[in-house]
Amino acid sequence: MYKQIYLKRGKEESLNRFHPWIFSGAIQHLDDGIEEGETVRVITSNGSFIAVGHFQQGSITVRVLSFHDIIIDNDFWFSRIKSAFDMRKSIGVADDPNNNTYRLIHGEGDNLPGLIIDIYGETAVMQAHSIGMHLCRKEVAEQLVKVMEGRIKNVFYKSETTLPFMDPENGFLYGGSEDNTAIENGLKFHVDWLKGQKTGFFVDQRENRSLLEHYSKRKSVLNMFCYTGGFSFYAMRGGAKLVHSVDSSAKAIDLTNKNVELNFPGDNRHESFCEDAFKFLDGAPDTYDLIILDPPAFAKHRSSLRNALKGYTRLNLKAFEKIKHGGILFTFSCSQVVTKDNFRNAVFTAAAMTGRKVRILHQLHQPADHPINIYHPEGEYLKGLVLYVE
Repeated sequence: MYKQIYLKRGKEESLNRFHPWIFSGAIQHLDDGIEEGETVRVITSNGSFIAVGHFQQGSITVRVLSFHDIIIDNDFWFSRIKSAFDMRKSIGVADDPNNNTYRLIHGEGDNLPGLIIDIYGETAVMQAHSIGMHLCRKEVAEQLVKVMEGRIKNVFYKSETTLPFMDPENGFLYGGSEDNTAIENGLKFHVDWLKGQKTGFFVDQRENRSLLEHYSKRKSVLNMFCYTGGFSFYAMRGGAKLVHSVDSSAKAIDLTNKNVELNFPGDNRHESFCEDAFKFLDGAPDTYDLIILDPPAFAKHRSSLRNALKGYTRLNLKAFEKIKHGGILFTFSCSQVVTKDNFRNAVFTAAAMTGRKVRILHQLHQPADHPINIYHPEGEYLKGLVLYVE
């Protein structure tokens, strides 16, 4: 039987609304000897069971796995993974011959808080964001292989950056392959699942990259914070006359160049620059028809929200100053603590400071394989705007 955690009076209200987090301030006391990552039962102040989940020291003390009094075993993992896989098949993302890249497990969005699994062809890349999921990694990998029924031949575990205090070792839990080439909407790219950011590629921008392709014909395109160059080679396929990719990381630029060459060998329309984004924009010409701003999260915690919003305003201001008359700006924020209204106000402020006429063409968000649990609105992290700038 699992050890138990007891809530203060009235602190079960969010759980009655199926929110999957229990914060440290809600806890009255806990059984002796509970260890980091251990599965626990949660009991209300009147002695009733309300949830079972993973315990961890910190602000979020329990990540809820189920609101039913069940054992977290192989059947549980199989059922949750299969549910996620069935959803991806139902929306067509897991059965598209032109696309073998998608997110299979999106944490709370798939009722598996603390777990991310991305599929790149025959390789699944698993990432834990909680100690509990780290401790269950082998069981999860085993059930993942069963659910996928031969679709994947490798499971790579990559949590060195998400759980640095645990010092987890990246490596294959199942199989093993050096083939790191995947396909997204018919375009090929290399995935750096060993040392790259996230699981090696930003799967969440797939549909937004596809939209950008339709706006790229005969455009001069600037892709800031390019990372692996996703937006760049979509722009090239869309008929851009010129594409410049910028990132402060030399490794990112190297990967961008490899990905462009993989899809457009010998194409001289593309040039990359390893330089700080703000410095590059300061010296950039005002000749770009289309600019993409897809920076890393400026705010990871609420305490840094104010500075983050200043950063988004400053960045978009520079883009408004540089983009040509009639240009199109794709601008994004992936900071979870930055709301859609926060982001829109930051961009509005930047536009007002330039005095340019700006119209919203699209309001963008994360794709369907990054679902948002309706009881966990914090899962809506990616927001973007496509703007027409006069």
